Amino acid sequence: MAEKFDNLEEHLEKFIENIRQLGIIVSDFQPSSQTGLNQKLNFMITGLQDIEKCRQQLHDINVPLEAFEYIDQGRNPQLYTKECLERALAKNEQVKGKIDTMTKFKSLLISELGKVFPEEMAKYKAIHGDDPPS
Repeated sequence: MAEKFDNLEEHLEKFIENIRQLGIIVSDFQPSSQTGLNQKLNFMITGLQDIEKCRQQLHDINVPLEAFEYIDQGRNPQLYTKECLERALAKNEQVKGKIDTMTKFKSLLISELGKVFPEEMAKYKAIHGDDPPS
């Protein structure tokens, strides 16, 4: 999989370099540089075709739009990944806290119901096991 990205990166770098050189030729255009301009335009077309081939190899890759927003804002897209992981970790801790609270509540509820309804709770424990949840 990494070689697909490396291949795309290589083609993009070549394309960017061709665009840079094309800009230099166009900014100082002389009639004698027409063949060089035509050659760079053909390289640009070939470069776009190569990038299109790479795109077809990577059609199953999904990039969140928020990552592009980070790039548009001049921020590092790796910050997006970092912030996503931090949000997931915080949510995980929150859910873990809720699970722990519900487990303690269930244990306390079974204990208190055992005091009020001992026969029914004995049947419940026989069906669900003797050990109250921790």
